[in-house]
Amino acid sequence: MPAFETRLLRRELVAERTMAFWFARPEGFSYEAGQYANWSLLEPAEFDGFGPTRTFTIASAPHEPELMVASRMRDTAFKRLLGSGPLGCRIGVDGPEGQMTLDQDASRPAVFIAGGIGITPFFSMAKHAAHARLPHRIHLFYSNRRPEDAPFLEELRALERANPRFRLIATMTQVENSKRSWSGQTGQIDKAMLERHLGDLKAPIYYLAGPPGMAMGMQVLLDGLGCAEEDVRGEEFYGY
Repeated sequence: MPAFETRLLRRELVAERTMAFWFARPEGFSYEAGQYANWSLLEPAEFDGFGPTRTFTIASAPHEPELMVASRMRDTAFKRLLGSGPLGCRIGVDGPEGQMTLDQDASRPAVFIAGGIGITPFFSMAKHAAHARLPHRIHLFYSNRRPEDAPFLEELRALERANPRFRLIATMTQVENSKRSWSGQTGQIDKAMLERHLGDLKAPIYYLAGPPGMAMGMQVLLDGLGCAEEDVRGEEFYGY
């Protein structure tokens, strides 16, 4: 049996094919910003080969009263029930787990590099940093194909306005396919983009989260720049 039980409270479309889900916070459940948990349907109405359990990063911050996760939506039994099933359905939670949390050393800049739904740990961490008035200098590089694909973009802009130590650098790689106007940066996150905003590329601690190809590519880039292995921390999001 899962360590905790909760219920689905509400859901909201936060980008194309991407939904956020809010759950009641079980008594005794505590976590650090950036951690994840395993979420299981306790009374699934249907089954498929993917099973009734998924791993989601907790996108809410520890000070918030509810737990929130976000996911790209796929045609699986789990996500069909979560996306359109009855509110109040029972969910089991095991965790939290994960070591990709903000380092206590605030003397070094923290650089978050996110691709798509990989934004979830950084959304939690950025909210926590603002709420706790942490002294860390944080740069968030956030890559999506189009503005329509970018969960929590407006919320992150609001956090940037509220926290002078937090900087958002959002970039789009296929803005020509967007129906929305975009005046921000374009193109993939690369050495030149990092240099424009960071200067000394060996000074920060880096945190990576996104699709496996992006996470691996950024790891190779940072290795090539001479960044120490212990200064690069990451998670991959397969989008299942």
